[in-house]
Amino acid sequence: MVADASARHLAVVAARAAADKKAHEIIALDVSERLVLTDVFLVVSGDNERQVKAIVDGIDEALHREGAKATRKEGVNEARWVLVDYGEIVVHVQHEEDREYYALERLWKDCPAIDLPDELSGPADGEGDAHGDVSA
Repeated sequence: MVADASARHLAVVAARAAADKKAHEIIALDVSERLVLTDVFLVVSGDNERQVKAIVDGIDEALHREGAKATRKEGVNEARWVLVDYGEIVVHVQHEEDREYYALERLWKDCPAIDLPDELSGPADGEGDAHGDVSA
């Protein structure tokens, strides 16, 4: 079983909103085979608490326009690691230091990554090549 099209769509919408707020290290993980509560974890980083809050607000606005409402938010006041549960997807917005420390990608390494548009995933190794422009 893989994350359904609706969850994947919401993950891309949320990733775009995060990128608009200058989030980095944006990844989406298909956790549908490991968890029954959600299909996708979206994990993004912000440089400081103010940016983390801005990223969360941007994602919330974008997903609200798609009809998705947060059922739970945790960590907003501290803005170090904010978890927002939208049902089909759970968004983790982490201060970059907390992201390194908790390493969610390592914890969920058995879950496949969901392909995000190249401009959203950011440069993995500093290279800026355009592999996403493939014509049929």
